[in-house]
This record gives sequence, C-alpha cells and structure tokens, in this order.
Amino acid sequence: MNIYVGNLAYGTTDDDLRAAFAPFGAITSARVVFDKETGRSRGFGFVEMASQSEALAAIDALNQTELQGRQLRINEARPKR
Repeated sequence: MNIYVGNLAYGTTDDDLRAAFAPFGAITSARVVFDKETGRSRGFGFVEMASQSEALAAIDALNQTELQGRQLRINEARPKR
C-alpha cells in the first residue's frame, strides 16, 4: 500500500521516513520528493508498505504526530491523474 506523508520538515530524509514507519511492518520503499530545479525537499514523501493492514495501522498511529518539529499529515496515496 502506498502512503502519502505530508508536512515534512525540509531536512527530513528517506531514512527518517523509513525509521518512523519501521515499527509498523515491512517497508518496500520510503522517499522524500525533491524539487528538480532547486534540489530542495517539497515537504512531502511516500512510503510503500508490503501489508495493507500494517500500512493502515501506521496511518492511524502516525497521522497528526510530530516528526522533526512538524505535525505530519498521513493518508493513503491517491493515484496520479
């Protein structure tokens, strides 16, 4: 299941995302999205988890919690249109 993670601090790394979600289960991938022109974080990222039940548990537990001083907004990622 692909999870959208919003309102990330600009210094958040892929490893930080992976560490936050690791207690909830197996992570297929974790990546912060960066602006191609500036190289700066765009303030959001995606975490892919192998199990839907583990992903839903992570969303419930981590949504509205704080990571690096920012309150996260976490939900199931919607497909790109």
